[in-house]
Amino acid sequence: MKSYHDIASDGGSNVLEQVSVQRKHLEERLADVRHIVAVASGKGGVGKSTVTACLASALNRKGYAAGVLDADLNGPSMAHMMGVQDHIPYSRDDAMTPALSHGRIPIMSMDLFLPPGSTPVIWQAPTQRGAYTWRSMVEMSALRELLADTHWGTLDIMLVDLAPGADKLQNLADLLPNISGTLIVTTPTAVAQMVVGRSITMASDVAQVPVIGLVENMSGNTCRRCGHEEALFTGNPAAHKLAQRHDIAYLGRIPFDARLAYCLDEGISFLKDYPESTAGKAILSIADALHAWLDL
Repeated sequence: MKSYHDIASDGGSNVLEQVSVQRKHLEERLADVRHIVAVASGKGGVGKSTVTACLASALNRKGYAAGVLDADLNGPSMAHMMGVQDHIPYSRDDAMTPALSHGRIPIMSMDLFLPPGSTPVIWQAPTQRGAYTWRSMVEMSALRELLADTHWGTLDIMLVDLAPGADKLQNLADLLPNISGTLIVTTPTAVAQMVVGRSITMASDVAQVPVIGLVENMSGNTCRRCGHEEALFTGNPAAHKLAQRHDIAYLGRIPFDARLAYCLDEGISFLKDYPESTAGKAILSIADALHAWLDL
């Protein structure tokens, strides 16, 4: 399989020149971003967006300039989770202004362009019935524009919250060949870990993106009264064994905390109010592992 980086001729269509200009523009826009890290899974519902939002806040608390791109174009949620859903992007210096969350974390998400409520993202086509034949290409173009047309400024790290699907990391790697690495998120369920295992293989063997490590989300439920922790899922297969099988680092486990879900629903910082909670300490520890791996 070849990407547009490998195409030698465009048969006189001028496509190569357009792609070259777009690639150069993208490189220039991200020139001041030291590291780009994808947060992936392949499986929906494991909490990629939760982990992304929390790690951005954790890195920001540690003094690093972190930004977030919501790459889930059809199910965007990052603007709401980080409390910036009311921001309306406007043009400044030939670029869109990102929303600034708590700690002035720049956020760009498709939901900043959607009307309030339950309006879905619908890509224009003569008919939606046959739109599947080109929808992926249009989504890739939209993702490139969100990256290249946003005034990100100088960042130590940009976290990219990917949509479910093992192919999403490959698509991002085609746009950004210099991705520093990817964090893989799972939950302690057999089905999730089966799908996540395939995504790990896709990242390392196909997309050839370094896997920074595995994060286990919703690993258990801690009673706030007595501190007792019990499994949240029946069976509760150990995620660290999945990491061992794929020879990647196990970065830690984030227990379920109803206060974390509430904070994300309300768009407020969980770490500001609950840094000493079990979940808060786990998030900060994973952030430590991430910035150590990147040598920030």
